[in-house]
This record gives sequence, structure tokens and C-alpha cells, in this order.
Amino acid sequence: MIRFERVPEPAEFDEQARMPGLQWLESHPSAKRPRDYWNRFKTELAEGFNNLCAYTAIHEPVGTVDHFISIDSDRSLAYEWENYRFASGWINSSKQNADNLILDPFEVENDWFEIHLPSLQMTVSENIPEEHRAKAEYTLKRLHLQNDPRVIGPRQRWYQMYQEGKLTLEGLREMAPLVARAVEKHIRNCIISKGMT
Repeated sequence: MIRFERVPEPAEFDEQARMPGLQWLESHPSAKRPRDYWNRFKTELAEGFNNLCAYTAIHEPVGTVDHFISIDSDRSLAYEWENYRFASGWINSSKQNADNLILDPFEVENDWFEIHLPSLQMTVSENIPEEHRAKAEYTLKRLHLQNDPRVIGPRQRWYQMYQEGKLTLEGLREMAPLVARAVEKHIRNCIISKGMT
């Protein structure tokens, strides 16, 4: 995970999503699943996250609108822009109603997680404040972020493109920023190692 900044609410969101959504909730108090007025703003949400999944920090070409506080937990937040995160579909399904049990991408700091080469596994870094460590470990486990094939595969593809010269380091930063940081760390360590010999 990396830190994302909050995405400004689109000008039309209130008129086209919040207001009709709240009216729908009022007229359907017992409906299990609220009507989807949010998906029409998925493009704006994705752009706000630089088309990266908020949890894997990997380029996500499709993605879903994740309700950070799930609809099952609080229906009143179903149409609140502040409650939306952009996420891969399988991550969204894995998260379900974990809500505040996992770290919020808006509250994570950039050095709380790291990816290791050559395994490309994600771990919690030593820089995370101790009060957030247990939640970070749970987030890794709940969302399968550490070494699940569904995250290792995309990391491998972007890393391989970089190794083959098909993608610059700047490009890698855009598509898989944590993989890029692992590469930069490896380069720094190589320079330091050469300087010591």
C-alpha cells in the first residue's frame, strides 16, 4: 500500500448520485442492495487514484468503486464520495465488510510497506508506527497482498518489462510504484556496496 490523497468530489456527484441515492434509500428501507448511482463516477475516482488499486498499488485497468465503510455496515454512506476508494474487483470482494479493521489508503504513509526483490513479496516495513503494525499485518492477510498469485503476477509482469527495457523506471513508478521503490533501493544498495570495495 501507498498513501493516496483524497479525490475531489465531481461537480455533478451530488445531483446525479447522492441526492437520487438518498431518495432511493428512503423509499426502499428494506432493500438489501442500494441502487448503483456511484459507478457512473468510477472514471473520475480511478483518475484520482492514478488508475492504481488503492490497496495493491498496481495499475488497475478496470477496477471497482470500493465503499471503505461497507454498505452492510452503514447504508447512509452508500452515496458519500468520501467513502469511496478505487480497488481491483477481487480485492473489493476480499475486503467485504472489514471496514476499519484494515488500513485506509488515505491514512497510510508511503514507507509503511515495502516489496522485496527478487520475490516481489510485500511486507510491513520497520518504519510503521507500532500502534499501526497489527492493523497493517491484518490488512496484508485479509487482502492477500503479501504473496498471492493475483498480486505477484502483475508485479512480475511490470518488473519484467522494466528489466527488458520495455518500461523506464519512471514508467514503473506509474504502473507499480512499490516495485519501483524496490528497484531504487536495490540500485542504492549496489552503489553503496561498490563504494565499499
